[in-house]
Amino acid sequence: MKPDVKAVLEAGPRSAVHRTRVGVVGSGYVGLTTGVCLAWLGHDVVCADIDVDRVETLRAGRVPFVEAGLAEMLTVVAGVGRIRFEVGAAAAAEASDIVFIAVPTPQDDDGSADLAYVRAAARQIAPVLKSGAIVVNKSTVPVGSARDVAGVIAREDIVVVSNPEFLREGNAVVDFLSPDRVVVGADDRGAAERVLALYHGIETETLITDPVSSETIKYAANGFLAMKISFVNAVAAMCEAVGADVADVVRGVGLDHRIGSAFLNPGPGWGGSCFPKDSRALVKIAEDHGYDFSMMRGVIEVNDQQRRRMVHKVRSALGRSDSHDLSGVRVGVLGLTFKAGTDDLRESPSVAMIDSLRQLGAEIRAHDPTVSNPLDDVRARVLGGISIAATAIEAAADADVVVIATEWPEYRELDLDAMAAAMVGSAIVDTRNLLDPETVRSHGLSYDGVGRR
Repeated sequence: MKPDVKAVLEAGPRSAVHRTRVGVVGSGYVGLTTGVCLAWLGHDVVCADIDVDRVETLRAGRVPFVEAGLAEMLTVVAGVGRIRFEVGAAAAAEASDIVFIAVPTPQDDDGSADLAYVRAAARQIAPVLKSGAIVVNKSTVPVGSARDVAGVIAREDIVVVSNPEFLREGNAVVDFLSPDRVVVGADDRGAAERVLALYHGIETETLITDPVSSETIKYAANGFLAMKISFVNAVAAMCEAVGADVADVVRGVGLDHRIGSAFLNPGPGWGGSCFPKDSRALVKIAEDHGYDFSMMRGVIEVNDQQRRRMVHKVRSALGRSDSHDLSGVRVGVLGLTFKAGTDDLRESPSVAMIDSLRQLGAEIRAHDPTVSNPLDDVRARVLGGISIAATAIEAAADADVVVIATEWPEYRELDLDAMAAAMVGSAIVDTRNLLDPETVRSHGLSYDGVGRR
């Protein structure tokens, strides 16, 4: 069983047996988590980024996104001089023995991953790399990217390997320090073992394979998890049709040790920075190599259907299932991030649902623990036109219907009497199945969950 963040912090940083100078190019979600956690394991780390403001923020000891435990760990490792932050990729590479590339790989219009940032980083570090250094692709990159980066660097004394990340937002620290596995893809066994040595002291399964297999493992893992979620959402739709209760169905299915209960929670669909992008990329990679990955296309379509189903639930709760005009309707939305434990709005099912409701004419007032007024520029672009409430009850004020869109723990403890008193209508649409249906109804409210009887 994995420790929690509290246990990780209480255990304190470690002393590396083989202390290594590590460079990390990119100080976003993956890069910063990688850098801080490797420093926590006892290595000397330089994290670099092209964003000057981000570098200054990190130098001041502030983490620019929500991730449990990361800020506390940064304070500790920075305090003992194990990590520093610089501007520009070259600063991370010039004195490092191992250099991680952890830059964004945004999606092109055709579904493929854009390697422009990866290639740019490779070009910038190539002239300053120490002879014998190892370059590690940590970004989620298409199959064949290790060869691609090696071609950009074009130095026979440098080895490029793949070491995919398997971090869950909100659980990244624990996932890094207590991983299910560490995978390294390399044509050079010695280089692979040097990368694995960075993780010394972590008890887990390790796998050394070729770079192409390593890159495929990352996409296949995310594709499979997305498939599990789409499957259970399809089962939830079937439960609603036949009158079964998905909570009992999922429990009965999850008790089978061959299947397990993880990622079998029905909801509004998957989102975030990984599953949508990686699922579409998996289809594109297969297509580029002559295989029609129709199963994965089906997984994506079920997810799209699930988002549309959530909007239909709201319309039905309003008694307007046959109407596409929600003018004059106020919807209270609880939760904006794509999942609890993060402030990430990328591909959020909540935001997608809000966009659809607004297109139908509905007015939205929303609450999320990580979103407050005034909105920063990024959130303003995503949430423009939405009224942001300071509390869940404030979001419900004068609402015709309230939608629970993100599984924040505090929404499990809602004051339902206050909710009912604040609302104009009486409908609760619980897209995360957080609340007990009978308890909600006992407070004079109607309830519609996902797959609930």
